[in-house]
Amino acid sequence: MTVPLIGRSLAAVVGGLLVLTVWASVIGTLIVHRPVGGWLMLQTDRIVGWAFTAVVSFIDDYRQRDRILAGQAAATLLAQLAAWLGVSLIGYSLLIWPFTTGGAGQAFTAAGSSLFTLGFAEPPATPAVIVFAAAATGLIIVTLQIAYLPAMYAAFNRRETEVALLNARAGVPSWGPELLARTHYALGSGVSTLDTLPDLYAGWERWAADVAESHTAYLPLVRFRSPRPLSSWVTALLAVLDSAALFLALSPGAAPEVPARLCLRSGFLCFRQIARARGFDVPDEPDPDGQISLSYQEFLDAIARMREVNFPIERDPADAWRDFVGWRINYEQAAYVLAGALDAVPALWSGPRRHSGAAIAPIRPPLGRPAGQEPSRADGARPRNRS
Repeated sequence: MTVPLIGRSLAAVVGGLLVLTVWASVIGTLIVHRPVGGWLMLQTDRIVGWAFTAVVSFIDDYRQRDRILAGQAAATLLAQLAAWLGVSLIGYSLLIWPFTTGGAGQAFTAAGSSLFTLGFAEPPATPAVIVFAAAATGLIIVTLQIAYLPAMYAAFNRRETEVALLNARAGVPSWGPELLARTHYALGSGVSTLDTLPDLYAGWERWAADVAESHTAYLPLVRFRSPRPLSSWVTALLAVLDSAALFLALSPGAAPEVPARLCLRSGFLCFRQIARARGFDVPDEPDPDGQISLSYQEFLDAIARMREVNFPIERDPADAWRDFVGWRINYEQAAYVLAGALDAVPALWSGPRRHSGAAIAPIRPPLGRPAGQEPSRADGARPRNRS
């Protein structure tokens, strides 16, 4: 059946809109340094996410799920490229259709020949501007995607360097109370290193700003998982923010107030901006009188862990709880949304997951030894050979 010219002309208008949509998505994703990739990228990410969720939905072991989900970011990038080229192919096919006499099949062949710069088919009546535009579109999309990868991996490396450094302080998986306990314990040296926390908080304030900027501009970065299965940028930032909130609530006299407050603000903005860029509805400013999901008993369990290493606690836990809630309510919802959506490692205090498995506590090395004592087998060190 031959489609009338008016029908093909209307189809060409639709094709032009599709081409403009692709160009807007490409420019917004790869050139404009803001989260303006549009609906095409969000839908592509969601489709890939649904596919991987379906694959891992019957796997209970987290490490196995993490091994499979590690390929999701690469699949998203390939799907992103395929979506741009595929929608462009449909759009240019519709644009060429009114100028062909061989029907939609000939238009599709001509569009593919031009878009992928093959040059084996060109309808003689098609305006050269459409053919040249199709060829430029395919070339520019592929070139920009290739140029985009080094910047993205550079941002990933910056992110993971700080996450790896935190693992020694906060445990794996990271946990805020563990960060405070280990920093005070200082590997059993007998000398507290709490005085290093101001620099830590200042560094993570800058880290959160960097991640917020890069991960909202390059949304697939959010899907890139840490090299270690029990490590995650989401739980790492959450641990740092929880440690700052705990320190301010329990020991306000000893806490580095300004660095801790700035870190909390920067971390809250990081979580919120990334969550909103991914389409989640999180409030700009949470209700200060609201409640958090973390229970008071979990709060007491954390204090018990800190008391194991004689952490200097100045306030009664019942009095500190209200202040801690006031800090955590700022970032808990956005952090939980991201941790659940990404199926991040189920660390303590990191919210629910799709799978109902128990949270994983930090893996702790053997205890160290107080300064001036001989090492023992309990320390993980070999006894000296005195023969």
